[in-house]
Amino acid sequence: MEYFRPIAMTDPARPAAAFVLAGGWCWFDRVEVLSRAAAARIVPASEVPASVLHRLTARRPDFAGVAMDRPRLMGILNVTPDSFSDGGKFLGAEAAGTQARAMATGAEIIDIGGESTRPGAVEVPVEEEIDRTAPVIRALRDGGLTAPISIDTRKALVAAAALEAGASIVNDVSAFDFDPALGPLVAQRNVPVVLMHAQGVPATMQDNPHYGDVLLDVYDALATRLARAEALGIDRARIVLDPGIGFGKTEAHNLALLRGLALFHGLGCPILLGTSRKRFIGRIGQADAPESRAPGSIATALAGVAQGAQIVRVHDVPETRQALRLWQAMNTDHLEDEA
Repeated sequence: MEYFRPIAMTDPARPAAAFVLAGGWCWFDRVEVLSRAAAARIVPASEVPASVLHRLTARRPDFAGVAMDRPRLMGILNVTPDSFSDGGKFLGAEAAGTQARAMATGAEIIDIGGESTRPGAVEVPVEEEIDRTAPVIRALRDGGLTAPISIDTRKALVAAAALEAGASIVNDVSAFDFDPALGPLVAQRNVPVVLMHAQGVPATMQDNPHYGDVLLDVYDALATRLARAEALGIDRARIVLDPGIGFGKTEAHNLALLRGLALFHGLGCPILLGTSRKRFIGRIGQADAPESRAPGSIATALAGVAQGAQIVRVHDVPETRQALRLWQAMNTDHLEDEA
């Protein structure tokens, strides 16, 4: 089997025969052809099979009403006592509401989670996770927040309560592997969903992660999960895929996925990249405290955007928005819109 990674570009000196990547802001005229059985080679994009070229170039549908024609931010709001970066800061509807409203000035989507999925984290009981998230979501909606709200959960009952409270997206780090009832719920409610790749569960995922070829293995795993979601009746137009940086991956795995991120456009869905404040950023960037990792987080976010990733999930919304505005002003033919 061959895999096709478009070599994404934003340079203004664009060849006339270049193709637009995923209907967005990048272009490509060459593709790296990868295989488990042969050395990589680079070919003109015009030589790529028509079906593959269509997936690489087709405009991605709006996601929860947000156009995928330019980079978008998903702001992280953890209403947990133990998340690795901001645990305990936003417990309760009032503190979480203040943070969410601040984030909404720069992020198009607010992602709310009530269970830490940091390495080593243990499972939170369903009722406790609901008690942490549903009241916050309801209070945000009652307070007039109109931005799409994503519920970051692996559990169908938590997702159902969040959707009833006003959430509009489900973000499942297990891609329906953890709770077999979550996929049918998403299909029944007809809501957009983020499917993320993870090897193992948070409690043990970093014990000894291993892959044959991490880029191709994660691609195949996401292709399988995408097919499973479609078999449940979930339209591909409502699916975003996330390679799961840091979820059952070593530092070397994370870097390989970041370098080859454009490969995932071949699955025909928008790409979400979540690197914010993660451990490998702290190690490489020499920043021990998670809250001091904004510069490194922004560097990886912009690297993802340069490969056409449509959504970047971040803690540091104002800082990332500022960087993104400058990046877009320098690399595209229009300024970044106000969020």
